[in-house]
Amino acid sequence: MPLVPPEQQPLQVALGELSEILADRLSTELAARSERATDASHHHPGVPDAVARPLTTQDVSRVLQVCHHHRIAVIPYGAGSGVEGGVVAIAGGICLDLQGMNRVLEVHTDDGDCRVQAGVRRKQLNAHLLDTHTGLHFPVDPGADATLGGMAATRASGTEAVGYGTMREHVLGLTAVMADGRVIHTGTRARKSAAGYDLTHLLVGSEGTLAVITEVALRLAPIPAAMSAAVCPFPTINAAVAFVQSIIRAGLHPARCELLDEVQMDAVNRYADLRYDVQPTLFLEFHGATDTVAAAAEAAGQIAADLQGGPFRWATEGRERDRLWQARHDGYYACLALRPGCAGYVTDVCVPVSQLVTCIERTRVDLAKSELIAPLFGHVGDGNFHVVILFDPENSEELAEARQLGERIIDHALALGGTCTGEHGIGAGKIEALRREFGTAVDVMGDIKAALDPHGILNPGKVLAPRA
Repeated sequence: MPLVPPEQQPLQVALGELSEILADRLSTELAARSERATDASHHHPGVPDAVARPLTTQDVSRVLQVCHHHRIAVIPYGAGSGVEGGVVAIAGGICLDLQGMNRVLEVHTDDGDCRVQAGVRRKQLNAHLLDTHTGLHFPVDPGADATLGGMAATRASGTEAVGYGTMREHVLGLTAVMADGRVIHTGTRARKSAAGYDLTHLLVGSEGTLAVITEVALRLAPIPAAMSAAVCPFPTINAAVAFVQSIIRAGLHPARCELLDEVQMDAVNRYADLRYDVQPTLFLEFHGATDTVAAAAEAAGQIAADLQGGPFRWATEGRERDRLWQARHDGYYACLALRPGCAGYVTDVCVPVSQLVTCIERTRVDLAKSELIAPLFGHVGDGNFHVVILFDPENSEELAEARQLGERIIDHALALGGTCTGEHGIGAGKIEALRREFGTAVDVMGDIKAALDPHGILNPGKVLAPRA
């Protein structure tokens, strides 16, 4: 590296060096920077100083070498679909937009795995698997069409986690670039290993603070012979959760199991022009052999009837099922439509399923005391639920109230043996909550961060508070 003349600023020198590496794939235009200044959250935008668009792992390595040398912040960016401010450039720096790294590199049909660049999107991978007649699919579905690198970085899950697991269970290995530009490969295609430290799962969920993920090796799942989806209303949330606990204990193994409260159901009806009952409702799906799915559906119907639930509205044809689940995936935007011009303070927590009713009841007591609209929905099969608290972004008192409600929800979850986030991650929004959850273990996380990123250039201000 050339010496930096004292009259030149490190950022300008770094931008000059990056321009030589990336040419027209480096932009300092305000429009490009502003477009990548925020995610889908309520967090205020943070505009990066430049946007770099690498196409290869080597590009990423060279960018990080420059930024490490000049101590310039680097913020990995995928689809921008997160809700905890994970891509906001709090300290300026370089937005590393990985969307151009969008090639499916390998598919091993017999072994049920694949390797993709970090910018490949979830729907893109599944379309490729379908078009190439593999009989496989990638089942982790967070709702948004996120990039797979971003999903690995945030340890995403979603609607099918109860049946298939989360990104943690599906990532076999990674190619990642460390803060100083070193390229490492973690994991193998083997289904298990006892070799060394588990660097793969150290980086999965690290939200771009320990390394930049550039390639992901993924476990795939067979496309089931039969799928049957259903919508089923219940008189109370307690009855809906009791139904879920009953079908799981009965070994019916739903692939998806989603709860929407009556406020969320009203929002969905209005947004998508639907006619569902405005009461607590479960969205379910069973996967498997044709006779197994039919038997599970019949047994589920009987259990629901015993709890005064129903009637079931079943959908087995693909388009019907897609329309049903689109209503669920549109939940966030349906919430925002309840109060035009508002912002959504989004939070999620996860508790043991046996404590879910208690956590939701305590949460709803708090929400009932507030004048803010706050629909509740979630992945009830694994104890994870979300609340979208609608507030006027120009009203500081409403934002303060939304934050207070969010903190109360986290307190309820932690008191019941749960976690401050089941799938959204920590980002910029839950740093203090992480400390409440883990205490001094957060200091050990800080030690790891300091060892791998001594200059603190990787996604600063996320997950951990900066050390003094």
